[in-house]
Amino acid sequence: MKLTASKLNTFAMFKLPSAWLAGVRVKEINDFYCTTTVRHRWMNQNPFNSMFWAVQGMAAELSTGAMVIGKIKDSNQRISMLVAQNKAVFTKKARGRITFECHQGDLIDHAILKTISTGEGQTFWMQSTGKDKQGDVVSIFDFEWTIKLK
Repeated sequence: MKLTASKLNTFAMFKLPSAWLAGVRVKEINDFYCTTTVRHRWMNQNPFNSMFWAVQGMAAELSTGAMVIGKIKDSNQRISMLVAQNKAVFTKKARGRITFECHQGDLIDHAILKTISTGEGQTFWMQSTGKDKQGDVVSIFDFEWTIKLK
């Protein structure tokens, strides 16, 4: 069964309710690319009339983690995943619809193959960039993912 944006959004509704209620949605996913969006609104704002940093973080993490979920599923192995660290840079107030993109699905393939062949856990960094409607970068998130055989 192929992992789709619709399936991930249903998953989020039941397993990531805070992200779903904040408006985080997967728009597109394939083996190498994932896009999520979230719109600035009253529910997810900060006192400075822009999107709360943690809401941006949820959308950014999902754009990386959704591909990890899909590739683990495709491997037919019991592999756990966890974010070990993250870093973020904010360059502009996040207002309107923010789109987060990650184009690093190929990093996951290498880590999964290595953890299966060696039996050792692996770590890798993935980056998600958030842009507003005008195409201006509002934030950049880096996540260190860890995977290991169960």
